[in-house]
Amino acid sequence: MLRRTCLFLPVAALAARPETLRVMTFNVRYPAKSDGPNIWENRRDLLVETIRLKDPGIFGTQELFHEQGQYIVEKLPEYAWFGLSRRGNQQDEHMGVFYKRDKLRRVESGDFWLSEAPDVPGSISWNVSLPRMVTWGLFEIQGSGRRFYFYNTHFPHRREDEPARLNCARLIAERIGKLPPRVPFILTGDFNAPAGGEVYKVLLEERGQATLSPGGQGGLSPALRDAWTTAAKRAGPEATFSAFKGNTEGPRIDWIFYRGGLKALEAETVTHNQDGRYPSDHYPVFALLEFR
Repeated sequence: MLRRTCLFLPVAALAARPETLRVMTFNVRYPAKSDGPNIWENRRDLLVETIRLKDPGIFGTQELFHEQGQYIVEKLPEYAWFGLSRRGNQQDEHMGVFYKRDKLRRVESGDFWLSEAPDVPGSISWNVSLPRMVTWGLFEIQGSGRRFYFYNTHFPHRREDEPARLNCARLIAERIGKLPPRVPFILTGDFNAPAGGEVYKVLLEERGQATLSPGGQGGLSPALRDAWTTAAKRAGPEATFSAFKGNTEGPRIDWIFYRGGLKALEAETVTHNQDGRYPSDHYPVFALLEFR
């Protein structure tokens, strides 16, 4: 008699493996000749090594000059990058967004400026000293077809720029509020403001609460979550500005926010260094996000 053997697999084994995305924000420090032993040429390979170590599928940078972006993709050819400079060309700081070409497809992308004229390249408002901006993209995950929006930014840095930082946050909140609410969204950046402060609160207000846009028009604030505070697993110091010295005291000014069908599994302030030399004067911040 012929016997038939039936194999029964657990339901969990049959279920699709949850899809995750490795995300990072990294103020790379522009190539300042005044940085002495920490000039770009002395730390660029360590910076590349740090990116390779955390292996993000996508990451946003701040203070990135074009030559730095080109060096990164030369050494890490699995990545592509895009973004205009804050002057609207290739001169000066970029909010460069890097993504793995075999994992993500860039569907749409663009830039807008944190000013009263957001669509004017290089525009400045609110008495800031330099143009500030957002580089963004709509991405599709290869294979699954899942899509998400990604914004990357760098807020004004001076102590007296707090009113401007609030206006920057309101402008971004207004823009996010116009995006399709069911499409996951990620915001990375150096916000030059402490987590828990007023700028932070503007971005984390619940959807449906009215905010006033810089132009005086009402809008709805986005329901964002902070990967650092919501992740089940967290590592590294809270401080994100290292001053090239390995500082572990101070505010958390580099953030990864998200909303929509995402969940933060891990968050880390990455303190990777080589004999006390750091890849930048900021620590990169990493998060592992899961699509739900």
